[in-house]
Amino acid sequence: MIATHPRQIRIPAADKARLRIIFLAKHACADGRPDAQDGNHAIYHHEMRTTLEAIGLNVDVANSYEALYDRPDADFVITLLNRGGFQNSEMLAPLLLSRRDMPYLGASPIVRGLSDDKYLSKMIARARGVPTMAAQLFRRGGLFESPAFAADRLVVKPNASSASWGVKMVDTWAEARDHADGLFALGHDVLVEQWAPLLDVAVPVVGGSGGQPWILPPMMYVPADPHRERSYEEKRGLIDAGDDPLILVEDADLRSRLEAMTAALLPELWPFDYGRFEFRYDPVSGQVLFMEVNLSCNLWSKKTISRSAASIGVDHAALVETIVGHSLARQGLLDEAIVQVAA
Repeated sequence: MIATHPRQIRIPAADKARLRIIFLAKHACADGRPDAQDGNHAIYHHEMRTTLEAIGLNVDVANSYEALYDRPDADFVITLLNRGGFQNSEMLAPLLLSRRDMPYLGASPIVRGLSDDKYLSKMIARARGVPTMAAQLFRRGGLFESPAFAADRLVVKPNASSASWGVKMVDTWAEARDHADGLFALGHDVLVEQWAPLLDVAVPVVGGSGGQPWILPPMMYVPADPHRERSYEEKRGLIDAGDDPLILVEDADLRSRLEAMTAALLPELWPFDYGRFEFRYDPVSGQVLFMEVNLSCNLWSKKTISRSAASIGVDHAALVETIVGHSLARQGLLDEAIVQVAA
């Protein structure tokens, strides 16, 4: 395979043969069928494993944190074990690997924690001059504050959940408090934010050749009903909702604004290997508001990052090889001169 884009990375064949890689994911050992609880995540994990193997990497698999308690007999770990069944589990694999000084795909534990905290990421956006919707955080067992803003519609959700689990839209702060109490009982901090008119826009960012962030074309989610939030069951494929209705952002001004906002946030989070910066766009007013950032997010070929890369001629396997190659290079596991030639 020849590189089709100047930012694409090809991992040299000698390094593919030499490096021992562990692929760590909940469904790393599964056969590619949907899981009763995790739905299409099981399909995604199987696809990632087979893609890594097809690239020519020397891959062993593991499916639990126990594989990281001692230093793995490997050179590098690709971890997708983000949902461990307990609060802030996204940080555990990076922490265990950092403890053993083991290079891994993704971002540092503290950056992962920052990105997974939706409220803190909004505070960063405001500090960087990037507009976001009004929001208020309620920590479980913390000090209660009265509502700090008024809104006709509110979104109540766990502050660090994924795939819209636990999200509810309400019309009053009393309803918000009721839902928050239920989330507190399940162990979650709660974010209440002003609802913003829906179109969701994602700006994928991956590491490419040259060691700098590569901002991929923004993708817009265009649902049949823009006033309805997507459910967890839809996102995980637990109910039949078809493929995500994603389209490229064609408007040059909107695209420029999205890329500028993303670039303003990058110094707070870089280095990382891949992520998705999410915004809420109102086509009536033209308003763009930062919503959240998801690092080490879904790399399934049916999802945003891969479909964005495909729009510029970079297929799924080439995208995965680029992301892994960037991580290997930035952590000193490849010969820099070879990477420059191969990119």
